[in-house]
Amino acid sequence: MTTSSTSGSTSTRTRHPAQWLALVIGIVYLLVGLVGFAITGFDDFTEHDHSQTLLGFAINPLHNIVHIVIGLLGLLLWRTLAQARTFGWILFVGYGAAFVYGLIVANNPDANILNINGADNGLHLVSALAGLLIALWPARRRSEATTAGSQQPRA
Repeated sequence: MTTSSTSGSTSTRTRHPAQWLALVIGIVYLLVGLVGFAITGFDDFTEHDHSQTLLGFAINPLHNIVHIVIGLLGLLLWRTLAQARTFGWILFVGYGAAFVYGLIVANNPDANILNINGADNGLHLVSALAGLLIALWPARRRSEATTAGSQQPRA
């Protein structure tokens, strides 16, 4: 049974683009978190030395855990549009706060327990905006079947 993208159950054909974006973001953050541990190891959880980077983004074990949690949330919440929207709001609020936090700790390295650098701050802003896009992306007004049926000429 195929249902519309706004219901609790959706088929692959009717997934909303916001759901796919939530899935992609989830996968990327999960992978970044896992690869991050290969760079940082598990010691010095709140290290704020910017020498440990992944593609120019400063990381530490605590930062890796945050990435893994966000990634897992994306993988858990992409399946329905309502859940994807919840993930979008989590991204918007969480990474919006991380962006502000990064601005505050930029000149206070002792308070920078997540080891945030300028590249991280830019990514956090982009992630917050992507979350807002997921949360507010308009739902389709009609199912694909209704749209296809309405395109037939009337007698």
